[in-house]
Amino acid sequence: MAASGGSGIGTSGSGEQGGVTPRSPGERGTRASGSAGRRYRVILRFALRHLVQTWWFELFLPRIGLAGLSARRRPVRLRRTAERFHDLAVRLGGLMIKVGQFLSSRLDVLPPEITRELEGLQDEVPPVPFDEVRALAEAELGMPLDAAFSSFASAPLASASLGQAHRARLRDEDAAVMGVREVVVKVQRPGIGGIVDVDLAALRRIAGWLSRIRIVSRRVDMPALVEEFAAICRAEIDYLHEAANAERFAATVGEGDRGGASVRVPDVVWERTTRRVLTLTDVSAVKITDTDALRAAGIDPAEVASRFAAVMFAQLFGDGFFHADPHPGNLFVTPCAQGGTGNADDLGSSADGATPAGAGSATDAGWQLTFVDFGMMGEISDSLRSGLRELVIAVAARDSARLIDSIRGIGMILPSADTGELERAMTQLFARFGGMSIADLRRVDERELRDFAAEFAEVVREMPFQLPEDLLLVFRAMSLTSGLCSSLDPEFNIWESVEPFAARLLREERGSLGQTVARETLTFAGGVARLPRRLHDLADRLEDGRLPAGIGRLDRRVARLEQAARRVVWAIVFAGLLIAGALLHDDEAVVGTLLMVASALPLGIAVLTRPHR
Repeated sequence: MAASGGSGIGTSGSGEQGGVTPRSPGERGTRASGSAGRRYRVILRFALRHLVQTWWFELFLPRIGLAGLSARRRPVRLRRTAERFHDLAVRLGGLMIKVGQFLSSRLDVLPPEITRELEGLQDEVPPVPFDEVRALAEAELGMPLDAAFSSFASAPLASASLGQAHRARLRDEDAAVMGVREVVVKVQRPGIGGIVDVDLAALRRIAGWLSRIRIVSRRVDMPALVEEFAAICRAEIDYLHEAANAERFAATVGEGDRGGASVRVPDVVWERTTRRVLTLTDVSAVKITDTDALRAAGIDPAEVASRFAAVMFAQLFGDGFFHADPHPGNLFVTPCAQGGTGNADDLGSSADGATPAGAGSATDAGWQLTFVDFGMMGEISDSLRSGLRELVIAVAARDSARLIDSIRGIGMILPSADTGELERAMTQLFARFGGMSIADLRRVDERELRDFAAEFAEVVREMPFQLPEDLLLVFRAMSLTSGLCSSLDPEFNIWESVEPFAARLLREERGSLGQTVARETLTFAGGVARLPRRLHDLADRLEDGRLPAGIGRLDRRVARLEQAARRVVWAIVFAGLLIAGALLHDDEAVVGTLLMVASALPLGIAVLTRPHR
């Protein structure tokens, strides 16, 4: 999957790059070179401190029988970690804001204590001083702002992690030629290229650390994931990419079934666009999460949620080219009375020149869904799109076997994995919780949810799951879509949104009866052809005693009986605590000292404990 770039109106960022605010280009260059090393060290120290903390509470304490102590204050601990990262991201800006945004969107895997704290990063952005914005824009456009625009707002409309946006108005003679008057001009943050280089270097170092931890490396190739993230961010600082993305997105969403939704996209003013300055028609309207404003305009937020989900499903599983950053700052709802008015004096109205893609029944409903910020776009290969369509169909049909096959097909689990237990767990999941909305799940007994989650997690831990880097943007888009829809409609049911779409995919997949029969016949013939070989392999495994049934649990029980190995484990724990304490002592004296003192306990156990004979 490929990513395309720019930097958006709605994304978050910081004007305090590396903790300094330069006053001139020369001063900025001097301070940037002097602060790059400090910025790099600050990021690494933060990561090291919290890696050690996670190891201590989540791995070490449970191993010595103190899992209850570890769990007791976990919510508080996670919230404090998220608060510290939030403060770090706002102070440093740059890619740290982007990392926080990615984490805040992972509602599927991260605890709410973390995601709630990081949600604010979407909107919390100090602006760049206007003098710096003016200097960069004039250098890029090759003319004074007064010559390029009849008016240019000094206060930013929005401030982003890589740039910020200002409202402007084209001169009358230019507006007559370009066909647009009211525009939004996005200007890149000065010096952001160097900051991106430093942040990526730090993230690559942290990824290297994580890749040496088996529980992480068996699930995800962290260095590859960081490289995918790097490609996304580098593309985002090229506004010519974003301009091309906007035009391609307008053409794409105007084709096919949009679930009854009309989509509006701003036009690019190419005459005022460069690699670091992007000018688009002004399409800002009602923010999608402003439910009071939606109701005042006669628009049902639940209907917006349903149609927005349909639009995103069509992009992800149909078009293959999708908006990968659909957070609330990048989405508006435009009442049709506003669309195309071109009223330059109405702050909330959509300006002339915007492209109403896919116009249809949504216009009859009285509103349009408006996307902005095309810096983070994803493109899915044909093979991956086919696998994702299979996954959607399997989820809608509550078909555990087909779901496992689709997960295997898109590379989320190793082909050699024995998935029998996972399939049984998925069957139980569908039987008990399939079809429930978020609101329904909140009404389920907490103990039942907790017990099921523990059992399910035990099965998942045994599976060789991995996170392919080409699914990074897909997961982000799906997480943001689910979260946004649930905020618009507490009773939003993702199952009901998936099922009609999956039914259409299934009809398309089946095609003619002859094609289906031929495909099934070939599949059956292939299975028969492979049967002798599989029987031979099964006989070899029986002979060698290598049957996998229950192997994960059996290994854990055997490991607990091997007391001799415990001495080695305690020795490793001692060394880990001692080294971690020494590393942290200079910056976190109290934590470092406590870790070094605590290392005496595993040392004593390692020395005094004798293995069973």
